[in-house]
Amino acid sequence: MTVLGHAESPLGTLLLSGDGEALTGLWFLGQKYEGAGLPENAPTDEGMPVFETARAWLRAYFAGEALPELPPLRPAGTDFQKAVWQRLLAIPYGERRTYGGLAGELETILGRRTSARAVGSAVGRNPISLMIPCHRVVGSSGSLTGYAGGVERKAFLLALEGEDHTG
Repeated sequence: MTVLGHAESPLGTLLLSGDGEALTGLWFLGQKYEGAGLPENAPTDEGMPVFETARAWLRAYFAGEALPELPPLRPAGTDFQKAVWQRLLAIPYGERRTYGGLAGELETILGRRTSARAVGSAVGRNPISLMIPCHRVVGSSGSLTGYAGGVERKAFLLALEGEDHTG
């Protein structure tokens, strides 16, 4: 059963979803695709243990501290989306990749041609933002494109991780 919760961040309130064992969603309120796939009238339980683990991770992340282990993650999506999200998890803190670079990595892994546009679509549908670090993916020129939470938030997150993209 899907349960909802919330977390506060310097960038606004986050909506959390979980299934009792794993985090299934993490979105900024108002972002594109917020709550996509969630059942209507899902109950709220702010004290669910996976939410407490997620909040601890978020506090450490935004404080610039060593990150604790991620809570268990269970994003729902297609096999291709899940493959893209696995590549996002492999991007180290403070580093970035391009959509085209990720497409090349996936071509090697999947053994078939993959476009940067298809990768961008999957990145944009990432249901567990921040923890599955879609903000670390930029355009081929380094431009801050395609962040469902907004370009301002993406710039903040990259700056937090040591890459200044404020102008």
